[in-house]
Amino acid sequence: MTTTNPNKRPRTGSPTSSSASSSILDPITPSILKKESQLASQYQNATPYPHGVIDNFCVDGFLENILTELKHNSKVKFKETDLFRVYQSIDLGNVMDGSELALNMPSLMKLKNAIYSTEYRNFIEKIAGLEAGSLTDEVDCAANCHTRGCHLLCHDDVIGTRKVSYIIYLTDAEPEWKDTDGGRLELYDAIAEDDRFVPGALPVKTVLPVFNSMAYFVVEPGVSFHSVQEVFCDRPRLSIQGWYHTKEAPSQIENATLQRLKSTGNGENTEGAFHPMISETASTAAAATTKTEEENETESEPTISSNDSKFLGEYINKAYLTEESLKEIRMRFEDESSVQLRHFLNDEWSSKVKAAFTRQDKRDVLGNNNPSLDYHVGIDKKWKAVGPAHKQRFLQYEEGSGSADLSTKVSPDNVIDVGEYLDHLKQNLFQSAEFGRWIGWLSSLGFPLGYRGRIRRFRPGLDYTVAHYGILTTNSVLDTTLCFCGGDGNQCSFDEETDELIGTDDDAMWESGDVGGFECYIAADDDDQGAEAEYDEDDDTQLLSVSASFNTLSLVYRDPGTMKFVKYVGSGAPSSRWDIALEYDVKSDE
Repeated sequence: MTTTNPNKRPRTGSPTSSSASSSILDPITPSILKKESQLASQYQNATPYPHGVIDNFCVDGFLENILTELKHNSKVKFKETDLFRVYQSIDLGNVMDGSELALNMPSLMKLKNAIYSTEYRNFIEKIAGLEAGSLTDEVDCAANCHTRGCHLLCHDDVIGTRKVSYIIYLTDAEPEWKDTDGGRLELYDAIAEDDRFVPGALPVKTVLPVFNSMAYFVVEPGVSFHSVQEVFCDRPRLSIQGWYHTKEAPSQIENATLQRLKSTGNGENTEGAFHPMISETASTAAAATTKTEEENETESEPTISSNDSKFLGEYINKAYLTEESLKEIRMRFEDESSVQLRHFLNDEWSSKVKAAFTRQDKRDVLGNNNPSLDYHVGIDKKWKAVGPAHKQRFLQYEEGSGSADLSTKVSPDNVIDVGEYLDHLKQNLFQSAEFGRWIGWLSSLGFPLGYRGRIRRFRPGLDYTVAHYGILTTNSVLDTTLCFCGGDGNQCSFDEETDELIGTDDDAMWESGDVGGFECYIAADDDDQGAEAEYDEDDDTQLLSVSASFNTLSLVYRDPGTMKFVKYVGSGAPSSRWDIALEYDVKSDE
C-alpha cells in the first residue's frame, strides 16, 4: 500500500541530469528563473528597503547533499567580538575547482558556480533593477553556523564594492524552523539624524531562515540595516552567505556603519553632555567640610568627614566607609586604575532593588532561556528603547518618570518600579557632593568636575552596546557603574582540575561570559587599518573585562584612547542586566 504525505512539497527537479541540455543552472529550481518580473516587483517595492525571499531555491535533494558534504569536509572556527558570535566555516572564494576540497564537495561547488554564473548574475541584475553587466564575477561567500546563543548585531554590510547580499538557508527541513527557534534576519528602518541616516532601535521586519530559501537585499550605505537574531534553540542555523559585487564602491560609502563606528565626527557621540556636580552654594558648603585640594595632595591617606560618612551610610555598605577600607581601595585603584566593590549598597537598599527587578523580569518572562519574541517587551512610558541599533540598544529609564522621594509611596498596592529605586539612587547618591568627595578620595583624582550618565536595562536576548569612536573622550573620565542582575554578587573561584567556576549557578554564569552582559574595555586602533578591521577580534586590544554582578560597583579610570561596550546579553542569562552607569569628568592623573 502506498501513502502520500499531503504536507510534503512536490519534487521540483533533480540534483543530477542525464539530459544533453545539462546547464550550469541545474542546481536552481527551473521555475524560479521564469518568475523574473514577479520577483523584481516584490524586491523593488519591498520595505523598509529592497529585499526578497525565494522559496524552494534549489531542486529537491540538492541542499541535503550539500549538508552531507559540509558535515564531512568542513571545520568551523568560533569567532566573537562586540558585534557577533558565530562559527565560521569554508570561505568558498578560496576553494578552487579541481582542488581536493572541491572534489570532496561536488554539490557545493556546483551551487557556487551556478549562483556566480553570468546567467544567474544577469537574473539578479534584472530583479534588482541594475544595469546589465554591472555585477562582476567576484566570488565572495562562505558557509556559516549559528548555534544556540550566536548572533550578529545591526550593520549595513557595506564593505568595498558589495551591491547585493544573499543568504541560502540550510536549516533543518523537518521540523521546519519556527519563530521560537530564533535566528531571524532582522531589517531596520533608516531614520534621518543630522546629515545622514541611522537605523531605528528595533527591527521593523523579520525573515525566518526556512530551509531551501534564499533571502537577498540591496547593500547601500545608510539603508541596508539588518542583523541576525540570536539562535534560541539547540538546532544549528546553517547557511551559505555571500555578496555580489560591482566594479566601483557605492557613493556615500563614508555613511557605512563600519565607517561610522570609526568616526568621531559631529553626531557620533551617544553619551551627551556633562552636568555640574553641585551648585556654587553647595560647593562652598562642601569646602567647609573637607580639606583643600592642596592639603589633600600632601596627605598620604584619604579622609572622610563624619557628616559625609553619616550621609553615605544611609545607602552604602559601611564596610566601604572605614579608614582601613578606604586606604586599601585607594591603593588598589592607584595600582590598577580600576576596582570592583561587591555588595556595595547596604542590605536595605540591595534587597529593595533585587525584589523590584526580579518582579519585573518575571512579569516580562525574561531570562533563563525564556526569550521574548516581542521587541517591545518592557517598553512603557518610563522605559524607552535607545538606539541607533548599529551602536546600541537598551531600555533607558526616563529621569523624573517616578518620584525621587520614595517616602511618599507607602501603600502596599503602590508597587515601586525598579527604575524609581535606581533613579532615586542616581539623583540622591551618585549626583551628591558627598559621593563626589568619596570617589575623589578613593581614586586620588579629586572632586569630579561634572557627570553624565543614565539608568539602563539590558534585556536578555535583545540588548547591547557596541564599541565605537563616538564614545572616545577628549579628557579622562572615571566610569562609575553600579550593576544589578540575578545572583548573589559573590566572587567565584576557579577549579583547575575540572576547569569550572565554583559559585552559585547565576554568579558563575555571569562570570563565565557565556551569556554576555560583561563590560569590556578595548584600545582604539592607532593605525589606519580601515573599518574592515572592526570585524576581526584579533585587532581589538582588550584592556579590562568586568563581569555583570549583583550589587557591584565598578570604578574604572578611562583615558581618551579607550572604548568600551556591554556585550549582548544572551537569552540564557539569569536576568536582565540593570545598571546606573555614570561618567565623572575628572582631572588627568598625568
